[in-house]
Amino acid sequence: MMDAMMEGKDPFQMPAAALAYLGDAVYEIEVRTALVLAGVQKPSVASLQYVTASAQCRVLEKILPCFTEKENDIYHRGRNCVHNMPPKSCSMSEYRRATGLEALFGYLWLSGDRQRLKELCGIGFAGMGLYDEAEAAVPENE
Repeated sequence: MMDAMMEGKDPFQMPAAALAYLGDAVYEIEVRTALVLAGVQKPSVASLQYVTASAQCRVLEKILPCFTEKENDIYHRGRNCVHNMPPKSCSMSEYRRATGLEALFGYLWLSGDRQRLKELCGIGFAGMGLYDEAEAAVPENE
């Protein structure tokens, strides 16, 4: 499948809610892929500790300092877009922040920047048993 940029669409110009919608699936795929590659016996159960809004906020705290200016802008657009009621398992603040993270993941996916997506996942999932610590090294000059 061609990325959005090759189809003449600029993912940066897309609505934040649309990016978050896609980013939710992208985040889930990254978690599921990491669990399967790690050989986790019950990945559907294990994934619950990574895909909740609270877990996404913990990942966000690790990667937020690494954001480029554009990534930070997309995150803020996603965080500030119109939100429905959050799930009972998290606060509105956590829900908004998780939506911002999802918007960024949707943007990276559509822009075809899979390397940056993997890099941020490596940093965000460090210490959670999904990636080798060597993969999670914070990149220089970010």
